[in-house]
Amino acid sequence: MVNNPDFSISAQSQKELLSLARKAIEEYLKNRKVIDFTIDGNDELIQPAAVFVTLTQNGNLRGCIGTIEPEYPLYKAVIRMALSAAFNDSRFSPLTLGELPKTKIEISVLSPMVKIKNPDEIIQNKHGVLIQKNGRSGLFLPQVWEHFDNKEDFMNELCLQKAGISQNSWKDGSAELFVFTVFSFEAV
Repeated sequence: MVNNPDFSISAQSQKELLSLARKAIEEYLKNRKVIDFTIDGNDELIQPAAVFVTLTQNGNLRGCIGTIEPEYPLYKAVIRMALSAAFNDSRFSPLTLGELPKTKIEISVLSPMVKIKNPDEIIQNKHGVLIQKNGRSGLFLPQVWEHFDNKEDFMNELCLQKAGISQNSWKDGSAELFVFTVFSFEAV
């Protein structure tokens, strides 16, 4: 897990958000309803935040959806992204009730995006990267670094797999690059 030392989420809020994500998925699986939830006195959870929710089973990706802009209060963003990761990630079939107990939930709260001019500014194992070119875009969270040995492979795969653009786009100056960090936490 790669965390931004500049911001964090309290242990109590982490626990509450992870529970909320699981309850939201479970409620939708059982009743096809979005959970009704209100915040009692936790200002941290009502701050707008950009969030990704990642679902894994036995270390394998099972769903990952998020937003790069802080569109909703943190708790609402977690509910929305948890449901999207469970049911709307086009790479996977919708999650089933039987799968839920063995599904690990990871929540990543994103820092603001910072546009960079030079790929040398990307710090391996620290930065997540967003690339944009000709109306196409792709994003890798900082956690994705664990699957790559170097920046070249990380960025080439980001271009090809996520953005669907030429793998050299990140270094030939034809694309816009943004970096960010995350504070992430998880639970089974």
